[in-house]
Formats: sequence, structure tokens, C-alpha cells
Amino acid sequence: MSLPDLRTLLKSKPGGLVEQLLRYFVVGGVSFVVDYGSLWLLTEKAGLPYLVSAAIAFFMGLVCNYVLSTRWVFGESRIRNPWGEFVAFAVIGLIGLGLNELIMYACTDGAGLHYMVSKIVSTVIVFFWNFFARRFLVFKS
Repeated sequence: MSLPDLRTLLKSKPGGLVEQLLRYFVVGGVSFVVDYGSLWLLTEKAGLPYLVSAAIAFFMGLVCNYVLSTRWVFGESRIRNPWGEFVAFAVIGLIGLGLNELIMYACTDGAGLHYMVSKIVSTVIVFFWNFFARRFLVFKS
């Protein structure tokens, strides 16, 4: 048995829970780079407060995640209207943003961690919220 080539993998339909979770992990990694890099740029280079930067960066990661998730991770949507699908996806992301901000605040201002370390802690927790909420509420599993 040979491994599929990258082109076949990228074009193939997602399988069950484990495959979707693995694909979402890859998509989450790409989205994290967008989010984390934007957080750093907006805070360190643009001089925005870290919580403002975190909200903007989170939204940038959300858009990246939506585009990649709808094309590669999940199958058919439960929502027929594409705008409705995006809104549902975004609402789950907004709840994730609230969790992100709360966790970052607790870890940075409460526990004294550097905001970039707090972001990693937040990312792990919010990853699982986003995946399971989107899989079961927006997409047919």
C-alpha cells in the first residue's frame, strides 16, 4: 500500500472523525500562524495593546480557518445558505474569541505569563471548542 500523493490528499473528501480532526489540526496550524504572526506584528510593530491585537489577529485566523475548513476539512454543510454557514461558523469563532480573550487575560494578567505564551495555552483550548462545535453544529459529520 502506498501513501497518496499530496495532490490526491488535498483534493480528496474528508473521512471520519479522526481524519477530520487531523485535517483540522493542519488547518488550525496554518490559521495559528496567521493569528500568532498577526498578534506579534500588531502588538510589537503597530503598537496596539495586546488584547486589541489578539482580537484582530483572531479574526484574521478565523477567515483563514473558514476558507480552508469548508474546502478541505468538513463535508456537506447543514446550512444551505453560504452566508448563513459563514455566520454560524463565525459565531462559533466569536465564542472562541471570548474564550481566547478570557484565557489570555487570566494567563497574562492573572498568572503573569508573557502574552505570547498565554496565546499558546489559549490556542490549545479554543482549538477543541472550535472543531467540535463546527463539526456538530455547522457541518454534517
